[in-house]
Order: sequence, then structure tokens, then C-alpha cells
Amino acid sequence: MNYTSTQLQETYQKWFEALALDRQPQSLYEPVKYVLSLGGKRLRPVLMLMAYNLYKEDIECAMHQALGIELYHNFTLLHDDVMDKADIRRGKPTVHKRWNDNLAILSGDAMTILAYQQMAQCDTRHLPAVIDLFSQTALEICEGQQYDMDFEQRMDVKEAEYIEMIRLKTSVLLAGSLKIGAILADAPARDADLLYDFGICLGLAFQLKDDLLDVYGDPAVFGKKNGGDILCNKKTYLLIKALELANPSQRQELYRWIELRDFFPQEKIDAVTSLYNIIGVNRMAERLIDDYTTKAAQLLNGVSVSDERKAVLRQLMDGLKAREV
Repeated sequence: MNYTSTQLQETYQKWFEALALDRQPQSLYEPVKYVLSLGGKRLRPVLMLMAYNLYKEDIECAMHQALGIELYHNFTLLHDDVMDKADIRRGKPTVHKRWNDNLAILSGDAMTILAYQQMAQCDTRHLPAVIDLFSQTALEICEGQQYDMDFEQRMDVKEAEYIEMIRLKTSVLLAGSLKIGAILADAPARDADLLYDFGICLGLAFQLKDDLLDVYGDPAVFGKKNGGDILCNKKTYLLIKALELANPSQRQELYRWIELRDFFPQEKIDAVTSLYNIIGVNRMAERLIDDYTTKAAQLLNGVSVSDERKAVLRQLMDGLKAREV
């Protein structure tokens, strides 16, 4: 059976809702249940199941690993919120705001251990490769987060550095999800590598789209106000390219807004967005998203299964590119 995206999501959701978190003390696991209840796209576990389903139909054999990926992803969000001092996640108070920093850190630690427990529940033939890839992915995500924090203190971040940071922080988990699914399904090694590289390109396009949506998305659709990255001077692709390509007066104006501590938020958003438009970095981001999406499609074409079976991944790729949330 070639599952649709909706069927995979529905099957995964049943397993997700049945996930037992009944250990003690309850105070440790309550934040875990809370953060998992906040929703989300469930993109990473579904990608894993899609990759598995390219080769095999018994998708429930990959369900523990899909749960492990989702647990790990949510752990990273929980700790990111602590580091960023974020108050809101998916419209609800973050764990460290609802409880406290110490519990958020400890519950996050528990989540990563739970993720490894789920990941290890596979055929012993696949266990070394799965755990090795998962561990490498987890380490790279930490490296990406550190680069992101380092960039906060720098005004000379280059495009290549930014792309490498988002490759580590965002793309490798998508890529790892796909490759683990392929490994579990006994896919040819070349296919597993192609799916990994497909996931890297998909993740780069995904994050660049996020950068665009934060500035140019429809707030009624995107679910939050525009300009959050601008207000906190986040080193996104848009800001990095604007600083690189601005003429002297434009660069001086960008620096003025970056250094200003007393301002009206909407005024800053409007001013910086206007500079982005004049310099054209929004169009550059759109072209780069197109480039990564095209490369992803070419990699997917090389995977040695029928186009019919690959259609679900192609549809997901096109949907991520066109998304408004």
C-alpha cells in the first residue's frame, strides 16, 4: 500500500496519543506531556514514515523511531525556549514560563532519553546504523544551536556561515528522519544517501521560507505578528544579505535600527522591511528557495523506486515551498 500523507499522519497520531508517560515523579513528566500536547506539523516523523513506505508497507515497524524523532525535536524546542527566554510556543506559555527554568531543563533531558529509548526499539540488524546516525544528528543540532548563539554577538556573519548553521540546526533532523526510515526499510545504501541529501535541501528551503514568512507572511494565516526577527535583530538570511549588499547610506540606516534601544516596534519593522524591499533580499531568498527545491527534486528523481511511490514526497516538498504557515 502506498500511503498518502494524511494516512501516515493519522496512523502516526494514534501511536503518538498512546505514548505512555506514566513514570514518576509526575512533576517531571507533566511538562513533557504539556509540550507534546501543543501540536505542530509532525513533519519529521511523517518524513520518516514516507521514506520507509517507499520500500515497505508495514509502516508500524518504524513507528517507535518516528516517535523518537518527534520526542527529540520537541526536546530541542523546549531547551531553545529556555535559551531564547521565549514566553510563547504555538500560542501557549512555554514550559519554563509555566513552571520554571530548572524543570524545563530537566524535563528536556528526560525527553532526549525517552527519544533514545524509542529509537533503540528496532531490529538488531539496523540498531548500530540507526543509533549512530541519530547520535550524529543530535550532536550536529547542538553545533547548529551554538553557531546561532555565536551569531548574536557578530555583525559580520556571511551567507555561507548562515547556510551551514541552518543545515545543522534544521536540515539534519529532516535528513536524518528520511535516512533512518530508509535504513529500517532495507533500502539500497545509495537511495538512503540520496534521501538524506534530499532532506538537507528540503530543510534549507524550509528555514529560508520561515525567514521570509516572519517578515512577509500574512499574520492572519501565519499565526503571529510580522517582524519578530527584525525586532530582535536575528541574523536571518534577509538581514545578512541586506548588510552585505546595502550601499553605505542603507547600511548606516540598518545599523542605526539594529543599535537603537528605544523605538516603536512597528516603525522599526516598517523601516527595515522597506530596506529589504529596496535592496531586493526578499527576491533573493525566493530564488534561493527555488534553487534548493529544484535540487531536492533532482535528488528525489535519483531514488530507485517508481514515480508513483515518490509522489507523496514530491507533494510534501511542493507544499512546504508554497506554505503560508
